[in-house]
Parts: sequence; C-alpha cells; structure tokens
Amino acid sequence: MLPESQISLPGVIVRTTRFVAVALLALSAIAANAQPYPNKTIKVIVPFTPGSPVDAAARVMMQHLQARIGQSIIIENRPGGGSTIGTKAVASAPPDGYTLLLTGPQLSYLPYLYPNLDLDPARHLAPVATVATWSHLLAVSPDVPAKTVAELVAHGKANPGKLVFGYGLGTAPHILGETFKRSAGLDLVNVSYRGGEQARADLLGGRVHINFATVPSLRALIQDGKVRALGFTGPKRDPDFPDVPTMIESGLPEVGFNPDVWIGIMAPAGTPPEVLEKLNATVNETLRSPQMLASLRQLGFEPDAKTPQEFMAFLKSEIVKWPPLLKAVGLKPED
Repeated sequence: MLPESQISLPGVIVRTTRFVAVALLALSAIAANAQPYPNKTIKVIVPFTPGSPVDAAARVMMQHLQARIGQSIIIENRPGGGSTIGTKAVASAPPDGYTLLLTGPQLSYLPYLYPNLDLDPARHLAPVATVATWSHLLAVSPDVPAKTVAELVAHGKANPGKLVFGYGLGTAPHILGETFKRSAGLDLVNVSYRGGEQARADLLGGRVHINFATVPSLRALIQDGKVRALGFTGPKRDPDFPDVPTMIESGLPEVGFNPDVWIGIMAPAGTPPEVLEKLNATVNETLRSPQMLASLRQLGFEPDAKTPQEFMAFLKSEIVKWPPLLKAVGLKPED
C-alpha cells in the first residue's frame, strides 16, 4: 500500500492519496455519464410470474436485443397486484433508460380496476416500443364431457355453479373468461391465481375445469391428451391446431378479440427522447431479424413494430376501449 503523504497548509492537513482517489472516482462517474446510452446494464421488470407468456416473450426479446444494443439486459419478475407492483416500480424509477417495463393490455385498464393506485399510464410512463401480439385457446380438463364449445355451454348450463374457471388475476385470459361467461350465460365458479401457470397446474389436477391460455402454454398438454382445446379466440384458426374452430365459428363472436394481447416496452416518464428513440430503433431492428421472427413464431406470437408516437396513440385508444368491456363483463374497480 502506498503511504499517505501530507501537505501542511495553515490549519489544514491534506491526505493526498485519499484526495486523489476520491477525485478519480468522481471523474470516472462523470466520464461514465458522458458516454452514449447505454453504458451499463439495463433492467427489464416483468410484472408477471416466470414462465408466463409475457415473461417468455421478454426473455426471447432481450436475448436478441442485448446483442444489438451492446449491453447486458437482466429480467426481474415482480408479479402480484394484478401487475400493479412491477408497473409502479418502473413508474417510480429514475428516468434514465436503465429500468424498463415489459407489459401488455392490462396496463391500459389498471386505472379502471385500481382507481386508488395513483397511476396514469399515459402520464407516468413513456412508450418505447411494441413487441408482439397473440390470441388464446379455450381449454378444458379431461373430466369435462365436452368436445366442442357448444357442448361445454350445454354442460355448464346443466350444471350451474359446478364448473371452475381459473385464471391469472387481471390478465387477458381473465377478461376472455368473463366475456365467455357473459356471452354464453354460464354460472361458473371463479378462482384467481397470481399467474396463469398456477391455474393450469390445477387444470391438470382437475381442480380447475376451464382455462384460456396461449398456444405454447397448452401445446404439449393438448398433444399429450392432458387437456382438451375447444376453441381459439383469434380471427382465424391457429395453424398448430387447424381442427380447433374459432370462437366466432363456435357462435360466440364476442369472445373473438383481434388480437387478444399485445405486449410492449415502457420507460419511466421523463426518459430523454433520444434514449427512447434509440431503444425503439434497436427493438424494431431486432423484430425484423429472421432469428427473432422464428423465435416469436415458435412461441405463437406475431411481431408488432411501432414508433413511440404510434405506441402512445395506441395506448390512449386502449385506455378508452377497455373500461366499457370490463364493466360489461362485471369486472368492478377495487375499493
């Protein structure tokens, strides 16, 4: 260790080694801040459980994105509160582009469901880029004696209050299931979970009878005969399951959103425009790569590229669109 030298001044002793060390640290911090964005690890918060469709999309996207952006990207799952916990964490983070949110349509109806949350997505968050869209399958457990949506509706009406609908709280499958109940006139028992994965675990165990989920989440279970797919919520049949009719074909056009789900990346409000533009350009470039396209389609997702301005306009339209739908299916704001 180098000895500390001392310089004597009137009433002052300066320990030069320590002084120089502190000065160098300060200069290093200034130099780091002066480097172009990004110059350190980026954290992406996913407000859903690991293994959820949004989480799967996040991991595929960030794997491809970090190679193009030149920095490590870590994913942190913060589920709970209908996605409010992770969302608020990003809204309150420093607006420097190093804490991002990967979220979906529930962002647009959080103000309706949680009026006391003090979160306005269009005011407290800044849009970065959209990523993908997808639709869902309606699946039932093997002990449900229904091979079609019409048979499921008939069985449900013959057994009111006996079929259990399981879902991740505040997710698109939750909204789809409520819409299905209302459209078909069914009396189902609702059981909410922190995420759809827990609902599907109980679907396998027979404790849940009905679940809406993405094709990748159900593909292996359907192929192994562990669950049965009755309908698809997209505008046309899914290529993986061409024998499964759409909900529109099954006589329930209300349960046919197009698309059901979108996902996108948000940043804290106040993030510099040049950071948002750089992130957007890199994300959109990544979405055009053949490798990324193949990865998304393997997951059953369709790429969706927008500018930050287009994303903000879309988000504002979603904020207007969802509350009437939620009211129509009986979802009420929390006290």
